Amino acid sequence: MVYQMAADRTAAIDMIAIRSGQAADLPALFLHGQGSEPSIMRFKAKPYTTIQVVFKPHALYSLFGWDAGGHLQRLLFPGQFGASELERALVEAASNEERLGLLHRFLAGKLELSGRRDELVERSLRMIREQIGTIAVQDLTTSLSISERQFQKRFARVVGMPPHLFIRVRRVNEALRMMHSGQYERLADVAYALNYYDQSHFIRDMKLFSWVSPKHIAMKVSEFHHDLAGSSYL
Repeated sequence: MVYQMAADRTAAIDMIAIRSGQAADLPALFLHGQGSEPSIMRFKAKPYTTIQVVFKPHALYSLFGWDAGGHLQRLLFPGQFGASELERALVEAASNEERLGLLHRFLAGKLELSGRRDELVERSLRMIREQIGTIAVQDLTTSLSISERQFQKRFARVVGMPPHLFIRVRRVNEALRMMHSGQYERLADVAYALNYYDQSHFIRDMKLFSWVSPKHIAMKVSEFHHDLAGSSYL
């Protein structure tokens, strides 16, 4: 969920770009659904304020009670998630501290009203996070004592995408985090650390789920940082 406003009270974000299109003329507050396509926010060249709330993968289900699969890669405006009054209050607030309080109360209220949890799926998400270099769907179904068909259905409803796709996206996110950690000399070392079968699998997933090209993969990590400076990723 993103609040954004320039100092002149116009939109701070010029557009959000994904491979399949772009969105412009955004409201002060919007919700960006989970997806497998990389997204980049491009800000206007002027002073601005932005507050970004990064949800856990199961948040659309747990907070709003939605089938997350219906909101994959979608941009939702305030009226679509009961936040029209919140948007007005955020714009009129005198400080960012006040805005943070408004956001906290709004989300706490949503959580209290929803009451929807799928603890099995939430447990699977913890396992994926903790074992991202080795985990597979079969490992999850075995550990959780559930059939693959049942698990696929529940996971897609709560998270918004099939578990095998989520694992691939999450692994790429972890690769990007590792690149920025300063602990690896080359990007190929990151691929090895995450147990990719070979470099071709790593390149394929990096191209599919991020803006990183094969040219960047061949770079040293320090060169990668310099070449991609200035991008803001969702």
